[in-house]
Amino acid sequence: MGTLSEYLWRLGRLVYRKNLLLPRWLDYPLRGLKYLLLLFFLWAVVKMDPPTLNAFVNSPYNKVADIKMYLFFAELSGLALKVLVVLAVLSLFVKNEWCRFLCPYGALLGIVGWLSPLKVTRTKSTCIDCELCTRACPSDIRVHTAGRVWSDECTNCLECVAACPVKDTLEVRTRGKAISARMVAAIVVGIFLGVTGLAMLTGHWHSRMARDEYLLRFTRLDSPMYQHARGHVPAYGPED
Repeated sequence: MGTLSEYLWRLGRLVYRKNLLLPRWLDYPLRGLKYLLLLFFLWAVVKMDPPTLNAFVNSPYNKVADIKMYLFFAELSGLALKVLVVLAVLSLFVKNEWCRFLCPYGALLGIVGWLSPLKVTRTKSTCIDCELCTRACPSDIRVHTAGRVWSDECTNCLECVAACPVKDTLEVRTRGKAISARMVAAIVVGIFLGVTGLAMLTGHWHSRMARDEYLLRFTRLDSPMYQHARGHVPAYGPED
C-alpha cells in the first residue's frame, strides 16, 4: 500500500501538475489517526496475559496468518475493493496519504525517526529559498524553513537532499558531522543484514513448522479451526 500510494501521488503530480496541500487544521488531525491505530494494536497486545498470548501465537489460525493475508487480496471482497479504490484515488491528489494518515507502521517509523540522531540539516547562509526541498518531500514537511528537521513525519528518505541545487546546503548530520547519503544507505542496509543474519544464525528466522504441516494446513483453510470471527478462535487441542 505504501509503494502504491507513493507512485500514485507522483502520477497525480505528473498529470495535474501539483498535489493538494492540506491546511494544517485538517492535516494534523488526519496525521493523528495512524497513532490511534498504533495505540489500538499495542493495547490489544499488552492486554493479553502470557498464557493467552502464547495460545494465540501457537493457534492454528496464527500458523497460517500469512496465507490468510494473501487470500484477503487474492479473494478481495466488494467492500475491500471499494476501500482500496478510494485510497488509490485519494493518493493521486494527496502525497503519501496512506503512510501519513492511516498506516500504524508509518506511525512507528515516525517515532523511531524522531528519536534518530541523524537529521536533515539546512545551512541557512547558502540556502537560496527555492523551496525545491519542500516540494520534493513526500510528507509535505516545510524543509525550506527548518534549520534542523525535527518531525515525526521525516523518514530520512533524502528526497529533499537530492532536490537541493546548492551543494552542501541540505545534509544529513549528527550534532557535529555530515553523513553522506551513501553512508546513510550503508547504515540502513548494515542494520538490516545484521539483524536478519543474527536471526538466521541463531535459528530464529525460519518458521519451526515443517513444510508438510504447512501444506496440510493449507488444504484445510475452510474449516472453522482457521476462521477468526471477531477475534474469537475456536477451541483447539494439542493435535490441532
